[in-house]
Order: sequence, then C-alpha cells, then structure tokens
Amino acid sequence: MGNSFGKLFKITTFGESHGIALGVTLEGCPAGLDINEDKIRLEMQRRKPGQSKITTQRKEEDEIEILSGVFEGKSTGTPIGIVIRNADQKSKDYSHISDKFRPSHADYTYFEKYGIRDYRGGGRSSARETAARVAAGAIAKQLLDHYGVSVQAFVSQVGNLKLEKPYQDLNLRLAEENIVRCPDQELANQMIQLIDSVRLDRDTIGGVITCVIKNTPVGIGEPVFDRLHAELGKAMLGINAVKGFEYGSGFDGVTMRGSQHNDAFIKEGDKVKTKTNFSGGIQGGISNGEDIYFRVAFKPVATIMQDQESLNEAGETITVSGKGRHDPCVVPRAVPIVEAMAALVIADNILLAKSNKL
Repeated sequence: MGNSFGKLFKITTFGESHGIALGVTLEGCPAGLDINEDKIRLEMQRRKPGQSKITTQRKEEDEIEILSGVFEGKSTGTPIGIVIRNADQKSKDYSHISDKFRPSHADYTYFEKYGIRDYRGGGRSSARETAARVAAGAIAKQLLDHYGVSVQAFVSQVGNLKLEKPYQDLNLRLAEENIVRCPDQELANQMIQLIDSVRLDRDTIGGVITCVIKNTPVGIGEPVFDRLHAELGKAMLGINAVKGFEYGSGFDGVTMRGSQHNDAFIKEGDKVKTKTNFSGGIQGGISNGEDIYFRVAFKPVATIMQDQESLNEAGETITVSGKGRHDPCVVPRAVPIVEAMAALVIADNILLAKSNKL
C-alpha cells in the first residue's frame, strides 16, 4: 500500500535509505521506446548527494542497473526493473536516535503505524527513496520526448529570496549553470550565500520550486476526481518535505476579478489559444494546450545540527542531537525530483487519453 503511483504508466518503488539498494519497477511503458541509459544517469547525477557545498556530503554515485524490460536499447513492453545500490551508508550516525523521535520527522508516526521503524536515516521515509522515482521519471521524460513535451523545473525561492520575474522572461536552461539551480545568476549567488550561512549556523531553510510543462497535448486529464491538476498536486505533495502546491494563478488569483482572470480564447492559425494563462494550462481538469506551470513549497529540512527537546519511545523527555550528513536546503536537489514526478503524471495521462475516443 502506498508504494505505487500511476494507472497505466505505473511505478512501484522499494528500498530504504541505509538498506542494500533502492529500486523501481515501471509497468506500462510502450514497447519500442528508445531507452537512453545516459539520459537516466544524467538525471541521477542531478539528484545525487554530495554535489556541492550546499548539499549533503553523503557520497553516492547512484549508478543504475537495468534488470529487465529493455533489450538492445529499446523497451520490450514488459516491466522495467531498475536498481540503485547504496554505497555510503553510515548507519552508526543514527544509533543515538534508535529509540528517539526526531522533531518534524516520520519517526513517531511510523512507529505508531507499524510498531517498528528503521531509524537509520529514516528508512523508507527518507528522501533517498526519491532516487528510484527520478530513475523512472527519466524514462517518462524519454516517452514525453516522443510527443514533443518538455518538463523544466527551477528554484524560484529560498527563504525570503524570491525570483520575481515571470518564467517567460527567463532562459530556464541557465538553471543548470549554478549549484542552486536558479536561472537568474545574480539571485542564485544570493541564494547560495544564504544557504551557506544557514549551514554554518547549523540550521536549515526552505524554498520553492517552479515547474513549467510545455507542448502538452490538448485533452489529457480525467474528470472528475482524477483531474490533471489534482494528479500533479498529489505527485508533488507525495515528495518528502513538500508543504504546498499551487498551479496557474494559484493563491494570488484570489486578489483578481473574473474580468481580469478569465483566459479569453483566440485563434492562431489553425490552433485555439488563450490570450492569458491564469488557468495554468488546465481547465476543467483537462489540458488546454497552454503551458502548465506550478509551484511547490518545501519546508526547512527537519534534521538540524542543534540540540532539540523531544520524547523517546517510552514517552520520556530527552534531547535529540543532530548528527550525520544532511542538506541545509533541499530545493537544489529536489528540482529533478519535481521534474520526474511531473513527467510521470503527464506520461500516464497521455497514455490514458489514447483510450478516450477513436
């Protein structure tokens, strides 16, 4: 329960932070798709730990092993199995919290739900599980390439440092030119300085990732409960540390009047377009062909290198001391995770749409 995502293009992930390996099984990938392993490895490199001074220093190359479902560089239509082996576990870093509940972690809830928990790095609740999602998302991206769909995410806010420019005025490819993955270099430098200062304070800070999906076919998304924006919201809110999701005009839309917010239809050549895109490319839960864009808010990482008061399994008041290797801000490494989950949603819904009409 709770380890699978998608309907036709479906993934199931497995593994723990300090176990032997993480992995994913991907079902529903059409046969004959070119599978470029280097593109999968590139996505894994974007997510892996130890990338820079503002990320965790755990050293994992996150090399993939494709076990099944690919033959001579093409998908066979059978389940694709991928394994990512753990190499740099330091489980002793967590022995001091074996019976303690860390503030804002899943320790207490996992213990109450299962009566047992893997305290080594949070086990299954660790963000390390997202490595498996990124591997599957890399294949989803290759399927979307077939349909001309692109998915691009970037860091748009760290703490109070917010990117005010609309994404249309930015070269989003520049996001990969700096370690914080913000396409505005000047703001990126300020973000890097802020994250580094927070790290030196032995603390953490949150941020926001914006994602833009271009060239989505018109008509994907399922009414009524499986609306496209609802599926995207579920995908994003299922990522570790995510606290908020908004698409299109989002919460700012409440300040507008309908006469300002309505997206008027126009004709460009033989295509139906809209003058504005406050709808975020989705109307009635179904894509209208405009850019789909959304924002995802990430909380400060829960593990801080400071002493905190908490409880242990016996209900006694104790002190939790921060140890181990952790991100001072999660958003730089979360960019490929957001892209992966978005790609999985769009790929799944494109395949579902094929059965809607002749």
